[in-house]
Amino acid sequence: MKSSLLLCVALAISLGLVLVAGYPRDPEDEEHVLVNNKCQCVTVTSKFVPSKENPDEEILQRNIRILVPLKARENISDPLSPLRTTFVYRMTDLCKKCDPVEIELGGEIYKAQQSTSCDEPETCYTYNRDKCYTTNFPFLYHGETKNLKAVLTPASCYAD
Repeated sequence: MKSSLLLCVALAISLGLVLVAGYPRDPEDEEHVLVNNKCQCVTVTSKFVPSKENPDEEILQRNIRILVPLKARENISDPLSPLRTTFVYRMTDLCKKCDPVEIELGGEIYKAQQSTSCDEPETCYTYNRDKCYTTNFPFLYHGETKNLKAVLTPASCYAD
């Protein structure tokens, strides 16, 4: 119990240093979504709750929700690849913000981004429903084998 509490405190402190703001899930809810990474199935939220030691004081509580896809493949675009057995979650990777923002310094506007590792590809454990995934497969037709492209996420590959 003590070690899990220590882990939660360490995560809260590290998240507090990395994350500055979030958005509320529901307008009436005080819980803020800090990270919603659909690629790795992780959601991190925070909210202020009354302290157990001192009810007049509020403390910041962080909740980390990880959904582990049971039939995820090593290569999600290849249905024949082996099942994934290792899932790695790094809070620094989950919290990085790669979208450049414009800032003004000395009267000039510059583009800046929070992370320096944005060029590295993100490891996805499930399909990002906003991205089109395809794979090639051998198709035998009249004794001739052709490689055809198959769509793995039709909703994101074809317009309505």
